Amino acid sequence: MNIVSPSRPPTGISAEEWNIRCDLAALYRLVAHFRMTDLIYTHISARLPGPEHHFLINQYGVLFHEMRASDLVKIDLEGNIIAEDGQSRRVNAAGFTIHSAIHMARPDLMCVIHTHTAAGIAVSAQKHGLLPISQHALRFYGHLAYHGYEGIALDLDERERLVADLGPHQAMILRNHGLLAAGRTIAEGFNIIYYLERACQAQVQALAGGAELVFPPEEVCRHTAQQFRREGSLEHYAMAWEAALRLIDGDRPDYRS
Repeated sequence: MNIVSPSRPPTGISAEEWNIRCDLAALYRLVAHFRMTDLIYTHISARLPGPEHHFLINQYGVLFHEMRASDLVKIDLEGNIIAEDGQSRRVNAAGFTIHSAIHMARPDLMCVIHTHTAAGIAVSAQKHGLLPISQHALRFYGHLAYHGYEGIALDLDERERLVADLGPHQAMILRNHGLLAAGRTIAEGFNIIYYLERACQAQVQALAGGAELVFPPEEVCRHTAQQFRREGSLEHYAMAWEAALRLIDGDRPDYRS
């Protein structure tokens, strides 16, 4: 479901694609709003409808808080840029590797988000991974994947291993690297990365306190995870997304341009 009311699409771009561009640009700005950026070095993508398997990703060098619909770059699964306006653009090679892997293997997932936050990197480096010590973390109990670090994601043969590690899940911790979330919609993707980031923040602070941690019983962990899965309808995610958009609409709604 697309909540952002888009401006008129430029010549050569369908109304459907422009709507996705506006939502994706809004997501970039929300990720910036919640301080989940790393200058120009992380990336968010969205699959476009159609048999071409094209997807949108950020233009390399544009900061997330200034992202506009027109800044997003359309590429194919081979990394070729589909330039419709004649402008020369660049994309992050590591971003292509990670995002193309998931878009190729998981047609059920439309949006992929990758972050390098301090809390996400910290938890990715902890051997025990994400601990079930908060309600936020319990959302991912039994539904979180891990992928071992192989260096900067420039080798295309890593795609097969990354997808195998992701399995049926929608969230993954990239060891010694950061976080990854994927949604059936842009709204769902945002909701997943927000909760995963908050869970990591809570864990880092809890461990820093030095006191003994309290762990819920196994049956409570499983029950809570199931509660989240029952609640997680696309309608629910759209409602949370619409509320989040009000955080950025008042300041700089030019992301629709």
